[in-house]
Amino acid sequence: MSKLRRSGYFSIRRPDWQLPPGVPPGAWAWAQCPQVAQDYDRHFADDPLFRMDVELVERWASEPGSGWFVDLGCGTGRVALHFARRGWRVLAVDLSLPMLEQLKTKAAQENLSLDLLAANLVQLECLAPGIAQVCVCLFSTLGMIRPRAMRCRVLAHVRRLLRPQGIFVLHVHNRWFNLWDQAGRWWLLRNAIQSLVSSQVEWGDKYYSYQGVPDMFLHVFSLGEIRRDLLRCGLQPEEVVPVPGQGRLGQLPRWIPASLRAAGWILRCVPQ
Repeated sequence: MSKLRRSGYFSIRRPDWQLPPGVPPGAWAWAQCPQVAQDYDRHFADDPLFRMDVELVERWASEPGSGWFVDLGCGTGRVALHFARRGWRVLAVDLSLPMLEQLKTKAAQENLSLDLLAANLVQLECLAPGIAQVCVCLFSTLGMIRPRAMRCRVLAHVRRLLRPQGIFVLHVHNRWFNLWDQAGRWWLLRNAIQSLVSSQVEWGDKYYSYQGVPDMFLHVFSLGEIRRDLLRCGLQPEEVVPVPGQGRLGQLPRWIPASLRAAGWILRCVPQ
């Protein structure tokens, strides 16, 4: 927090009424902080999820198609750059100007051609229908949007952008994975009660400190919830791959149902 105080965190943060639709205050501050963007690649360099999701997208989209590869919530461009190298026409979309600047610099260093768009994922009306052969929304980007109606608006945009034979690859975190540590169990109980007594809280809404940013927001899903949201927006989940936990939480007994044991899921979806 001291680093962010020195970098002007409170000048980045906005009150709710000044925020783009679907963007909580902590997520806005995180997205607009230059120090977060500069440290992003180093901070996540050893995250095994970053290998797993790219390998799955490669399997499901092995050859460049006639449409675009659209990376929603591209960050500093690890996925966008990877598929630009493989010959795809890539459109990289993010709310964070500092992240897009990092991506622009890296693309120039490799002499890679890709298009960048600074936009709120809730507001993608500027993009024409049917442009995408592949859409991805990875590393729990969908969960950073609040509330459910706004997340469904993002999914509806994905459905509109996809070609009839296109695919959508999505990553979300598993709410029930919180059962496996004491703090997580207390959060589940408190959050369940809060969601019952307040219309402003949804079951699965978390606030926490993240990369030095206080009050970061993340919605964590049950598998049934994300399936229902996808189907509601015209997207059919065809393959669901569990994401294992790390360390001791990756060694949970096999008799525990995958819906409780997985840290999250990567879903391959197609238009209905």
